Amino acid sequence: MTAAFEGIGASVRRKEDLRFISGRGHYTDDINRPGQLHAYIRRSDRPHAKIVSIDTTAAAAAPGVAAVFTGADLAGIGGLPCGWQIHNKDGSPMAEPKHPVLAEGKVRHVGDPIAVVIAETKQQAKDAAELLDIVLEDLPSIASVTAAAAPGAPRVHDDVAGNVCYDWHIGDKAAVDAAFARAAKVVSLDLTNNRLIPNAMEPRAAVGDFDPTTDDYTLYTTSQNPHVIRLLMGAFVLGLPEHKLRVVAPDVGGGFGSKIYHYAEEAIVTWAAGRLKRPVKWTAERTESFMSDAHGRDHVSTAEMALDAEGHFLALRVKTLCNMGGYLSTFAPAVPTYLYATLLAGVYKTPAIYAEVKAMFTNTVPVDAYRGAGRPEAAFLIERLVDTICHDTGHDRVDIRRKNFIPVDAFPYQTPVALQYDSGDYFTTLDAALKAADWAGFPARRAAAKANGKLRGIGISTYLEACGIAPSKVVGSLGARAGLYEVANVRVHPTGSVSVFTGTHSHGQGHETTFAQLVSDQLGVPLSQVDVVHGDTAKIPFGMGTYGSRSLAVGGSAMVKAMDKIIAKGKKIAAHLMEASADDIEFKDGKFSVAGTDKVKTLGEIALTAYVPHNYPIETLEPGLDETAFYDPMNFTFPGGCHVCEVEIDQDTGVTSVVNFVAVDDVGRVINPMIVEGQVQGGVAQGIGQALLESAVYDEAGQLLSGSFMDYTMPRADDLPNITVGTESTLCTHNPLGAKGCGEVGAIGSPPAVMNAVVDALKDLGVRHVDMPASPQKIWAIIHSNRPRMAAE
Repeated sequence: MTAAFEGIGASVRRKEDLRFISGRGHYTDDINRPGQLHAYIRRSDRPHAKIVSIDTTAAAAAPGVAAVFTGADLAGIGGLPCGWQIHNKDGSPMAEPKHPVLAEGKVRHVGDPIAVVIAETKQQAKDAAELLDIVLEDLPSIASVTAAAAPGAPRVHDDVAGNVCYDWHIGDKAAVDAAFARAAKVVSLDLTNNRLIPNAMEPRAAVGDFDPTTDDYTLYTTSQNPHVIRLLMGAFVLGLPEHKLRVVAPDVGGGFGSKIYHYAEEAIVTWAAGRLKRPVKWTAERTESFMSDAHGRDHVSTAEMALDAEGHFLALRVKTLCNMGGYLSTFAPAVPTYLYATLLAGVYKTPAIYAEVKAMFTNTVPVDAYRGAGRPEAAFLIERLVDTICHDTGHDRVDIRRKNFIPVDAFPYQTPVALQYDSGDYFTTLDAALKAADWAGFPARRAAAKANGKLRGIGISTYLEACGIAPSKVVGSLGARAGLYEVANVRVHPTGSVSVFTGTHSHGQGHETTFAQLVSDQLGVPLSQVDVVHGDTAKIPFGMGTYGSRSLAVGGSAMVKAMDKIIAKGKKIAAHLMEASADDIEFKDGKFSVAGTDKVKTLGEIALTAYVPHNYPIETLEPGLDETAFYDPMNFTFPGGCHVCEVEIDQDTGVTSVVNFVAVDDVGRVINPMIVEGQVQGGVAQGIGQALLESAVYDEAGQLLSGSFMDYTMPRADDLPNITVGTESTLCTHNPLGAKGCGEVGAIGSPPAVMNAVVDALKDLGVRHVDMPASPQKIWAIIHSNRPRMAAE
C-alpha cells in the first residue's frame, strides 16, 4: 500500500496537538527549578504620580520573604530598549525616554511596576507586597491621543515637549495637493481604530535561573522570539555576554504579538536570580496581564480621497494620531509608520498618497504590535473610506473596487508609499468571495429580515497586507535595530531521520507539522521521522522569532536553502558510491539515482555513509550530513483577498449578529490547507471581536476601566458564525516556496467587512459611519436617535 502523501498541499493533522489536548504541553509555568523562589510585583494604581517614598521594612520582614527590590536597587542596569527608531519630518530622531525595569522617580501608567517582592511561595510574596508603604503624589495625567496633543497638555515625560514621540510623514504632498485641487469630488472620513488588549490563553510567565559555578544565566519565558530577548536583555539591560545567557521559550499558549517584546519581568527574574543565587519565578495573574501586557491599535485618523467624475481614485491624504502609551515598547514606533502608512495604497492604483503620523505619549499601557500590526489599521481606514465614497456618491461598492484595482498585468507594482508588490490578483479573490457569499441573493435576505423586524446588512473588504518582514538592508535604513533574516539548521541523522532547528517559534501555528511537511516534500522523509526543534538559544544557531506572518515565508525558506545544501552534498556522496559524476545524480522522493541507469541509493544510505565514512571522498568532503542556512528576503510578501460579512441587527436590543462570513485569501503557496483554514478562522474571530465587542477603555485621567473579563468583552463561540474559507493563490516571486503568509489575514480583512455590513444595515437611517466596536448600547442608541422604529414595523 502506498503511504499517504504528507508533503506540500496535504491536510496533515497537527503532530503537536496530542500533547496539547491531553494536558502534556510543557509551558513556562510548568517549569520549577530546585530551590525556586517566587516573585510578585507591586504595580502602580495611579496613572501618573511622583514616587515620594517606598518603605520596604515591613515587607522584607514578612514570613518567607527573601528580598524586596525597588527601582533604586536596579538603577545600575539599563532600561528596556526600543528596537526601532523613527525620524521626524525634519530628520531629527524620535524622542526616546528611558523605560526603567522598575519605576524610577515617577509612575506613568496604571500597572507600572514599582517594586518586586521575592519569597518562598507566591502567596507569601503577594501578602508581603501589601505591606509595602508606597507614598505617591498624584500628577496631572492624560489617556487619549487627542488629549495628549492638546495645547498645554500635561507632560508624560518632562523632557518630551508636547508629548510627541515623533512627527513623521511619507509620500508626495505636492502631488496629492495638486490632485485634490483638480478633483471632481472629495470624500472625507474621521475614524478611530479602537485600542485592544491581547488575551492569549496562557498568561506571560518567566523563570530566571543562575549557576554560580559557571556564572551562566538561564531565562525560561513565554516568548515569540527567544534570540531577540537574549540580545536585548543581555546587551542592553543586564550587560551579559551572549554565551553566558540562555533563553528558552517552551510551549507557548498563544501570542498574537503580545509576546514578541522584551518585558520588565524577564529582566527582573533574571537579575534577581543572579543576586540571590536561587531561581526566581513569576507568573502573571489575568488581571495583571490587562495592565502589563502591551496593548494594540489605538489610532485616531482623518482620511480624504480625491476622485474624478467617473470614480477613479486620484489621491489619498491621511492624518493619524497614534498612541504609544507611557513608554516605548520594543517595536512600537514601526507599527504606525512602516507597517501602516506604507500599506495605505491597499489593492488600489491610487496615483498619489501622502500620510502624516504623529505618535503621542499618554499615561496608558504601552502600545505595540498586535495581530496584523499596522495593517489592520490601514485596511480598516481604506475600506471604510471606499464604502463612504459609495455612500456619498452613489457608486456601487463592488464596481468602484474593480474600477480602481491594480490590474493583474501591472505587477510588479510600485506604490506611491515605498512598497513594491510582486504579485496579486484581486479580481479573482473578489469574484470567488462574492459567489461563495451569494452576494446577488442578498436583497431577498434583507427583505426577509425586514419582514421579521430585523435590520440586515452586507459588507465587503478587499484588503492587502505586507508580511515576511524584510529585507534587513532596507528595514535597517528605515530604523530597525535588528536584522530580519531567519536561520535553519537541518541535520540528517545516520539512519536517515531528520532534525530541523529553526529560529522561528511556534505559539499555536502548527510549525511542528508544517515544517515537517517541507522536509517530507523536499527530502522524501516520512513525517514520523522528522523532529522540529525551536525555542532554545542553546540549540538554535540564531533566529529572529515569529511575528508578521514570517515563519513560513522566511523561516521555511531558510529550511529550503539548508535542504538544498543537504541534497547537493548527498549527490557528491552518491556519485562516489555509484562511481558516477555528480552532474549525473538526480534526487527525488528520498532517493539518489544515476540518470539513465537503475543505480539508486536512499537518503538513509547516504546519511550512514556520511557518518560512517569507510567508503567516502574524504579528500573533498567533510563527514556528516548537517547544514545551516540563513535567508534574508529581497522584499516583503503581500497576501491579500476579499472578505464578505453579513449581519443582522435586533432593533430592540442593538445586538449585532454575524450570520455569514466568507474569506477568500491569496496567501501564496499553501503547505497545509487545514492549518491555513484554522489560521484564517482564528484571525476572523479576533477581527469580529474588535469590530463588535472589544475595546480598552480608560477614563479621562488614565484609570483602566476595562481591566478584566467582566468589563472587556472577548468573542465567544456563540458570537461567531460558520466561517467559510477559500484560497486563490498567486505565488510570491522572490522566495523559493512562493509562500506569502496566512497568520494575520483574518484579523486584517475582517474588521472593515463587519463594519461595512453594520453601516449597510443602518443605511436607511441615514447612518454614514460607525466606529468600532459596534456594541449593543452604541447601535441601540444610533437606531433610537435616528428613528424610533423602522417605518415598516
